[in-house]
Amino acid sequence: MSTSIDLAFVKQFEREVHEAYQRMGSKLRSTVRSKNNVQGASTVFQKVGKGSASTKSRHGEIPVMNIAHESVECLLADYYAGDWLDKMDELKTNIDERSVIANAGAYALGRKTDELIIDALDASANYAGDADDGLTKEKVLAAFEALGEADVPDDGQRYAVVGWKQWSQLLGIAEFADADYVGPDELPWRGTQAKRWLGTLWMPHSGLKAEGGVRKCHWYHKTAVGHASGADVQTDVTWHGDRASHFVNNMMSQGAVLIDGAGVVTLRCLE
Repeated sequence: MSTSIDLAFVKQFEREVHEAYQRMGSKLRSTVRSKNNVQGASTVFQKVGKGSASTKSRHGEIPVMNIAHESVECLLADYYAGDWLDKMDELKTNIDERSVIANAGAYALGRKTDELIIDALDASANYAGDADDGLTKEKVLAAFEALGEADVPDDGQRYAVVGWKQWSQLLGIAEFADADYVGPDELPWRGTQAKRWLGTLWMPHSGLKAEGGVRKCHWYHKTAVGHASGADVQTDVTWHGDRASHFVNNMMSQGAVLIDGAGVVTLRCLE
């Protein structure tokens, strides 16, 4: 009976960690190209160039576009997030310690996923505006123009991730926050998870890098960044009798890479 109870404990814990990661773990994974079940230490994303149409003479051969193909390698690394769960602590506390540790592990791995994607975005050197002021309307429009001039598709798959300071500055732009411009259904005051503006889903994020008081925000297309997963979030629960505790280890194997720098515009914002 004790063996069956322990198996039930482990299965429930694994389910809770997986659900927590899916629910709150990563904010950016769904905004980039994602490849799952990768075998090996790396994988390859394909970058395809632009083609051009042309005419042909009667009975002549159709001209070949000769589209450029480029392979971008994405390296995977293993990440772990573990902690102890004391058997007696579960009896002495009025909170569900198992759920607390399950959520903590899932959130830690989720933050690591976002960190990998942000590092890939930071590899872009395609800047809009200067770094001597905050996130202004002029800087947003400069980035908007840069995306258009690069022929980045306006197909509902554009995303913009900004820091919380920049989100507050966006709220000061009437075109972003005023119902007269965006309508009552797109007001950002109803919640701070995300908002659609200029054909883009905007969202605040606390994990963006800041150097010298300048924070890098990014406006990008989904196809510009790749994320690969060799092993999605897994959980191993081991009983240690000498400690009278379970050791809960959460782990995953993931990586991210910048595929097309032209599909990312970085907005450097002074804080």
